[in-house]
Amino acid sequence: MTASQATGRRILVTGAAGYLGSELVKSLARQREDPGIGLVVASDVREMAQGALPAGIVFVRHDVRSPGLAAVLQHHRIDTVVHLAAIVTPGARSNRELEYAVDVDGTRNVLDACIAAGVHQLVVTSSGAAYGYHADNPAWLTEDDPIRGNEAFAYSHHKRLVEEMLAAARDAQPQLRQVVFRVGTILGATTRNQITALFDRPRLIALRGSRSPFVFIWDQDVVGAIEHAIRTDAAGIYNVAGDGALSIQEIAARLGKPCLTLPPSALRLALALLHPLRLSRYGPEQVDFLRYRPVLDNRRLKEQLGYRPRMTSAEVFDFYCRAHKLGKGPA
Repeated sequence: MTASQATGRRILVTGAAGYLGSELVKSLARQREDPGIGLVVASDVREMAQGALPAGIVFVRHDVRSPGLAAVLQHHRIDTVVHLAAIVTPGARSNRELEYAVDVDGTRNVLDACIAAGVHQLVVTSSGAAYGYHADNPAWLTEDDPIRGNEAFAYSHHKRLVEEMLAAARDAQPQLRQVVFRVGTILGATTRNQITALFDRPRLIALRGSRSPFVFIWDQDVVGAIEHAIRTDAAGIYNVAGDGALSIQEIAARLGKPCLTLPPSALRLALALLHPLRLSRYGPEQVDFLRYRPVLDNRRLKEQLGYRPRMTSAEVFDFYCRAHKLGKGPA
């Protein structure tokens, strides 16, 4: 064991084989000579592919739905847990029961294990979706606004339940320092998910009377915010998004694609008819997702946590477009 491993933070990352988890683990591995980083344990239900585990990183196969994490934490003397395991983009065989088991029950298991093992700091990636998709959302949501994740949207509702669980634990177990990051739409050089699939379509859809804005955050800024929280031994709740927002019309212009504007009632009716026939994967509730997207104010991230994203929403979208060879750039 090196001197740094004896004195630095001992970190376990759940969901380490996932998109964000793998980026964080790679970044931490590059800092293994930093005296502040003692040990990094990558944990996931999946085996990490040959060559995917950076040098100096310990891998532990563990399913967050299963017991036994407390023993892993105690064995490696972990003092910091970064919990990233979640189902962000459901696969074809996914269902709500599975997503709840991973997102909610899995987080409960991680939280209980941290308390049992005497972990010092828990960093959890929540989502702006936890605020919910509501007509009366303010134009810019701050961390003081209520968490109202819609039951109609599994991911949004599960993030709400997770945050309510974490809030109860902050009252009952104040010795465990919590950092909760409500993250906007993540984009990076290799991002592929349900949101980016919207940008691949021949035309984008806007709803009459709504700007449908997006706040984007560079994947490396999410990693940077997590590392900053660990280095500064932070606690608190923070929106994680780049400065500014892009409307769906501005996105369409950058992509060089037409933007079809529809009345919300017409789209709701069409989806209500098409979804039962399996001609659309989306039901009529998708109208609220498009119409009332949460827009995150990032002032607390910059002013209280002290982390300033390196890219604005517009800059990270343009970076994503260049990496994927999309569009024609800023209008």
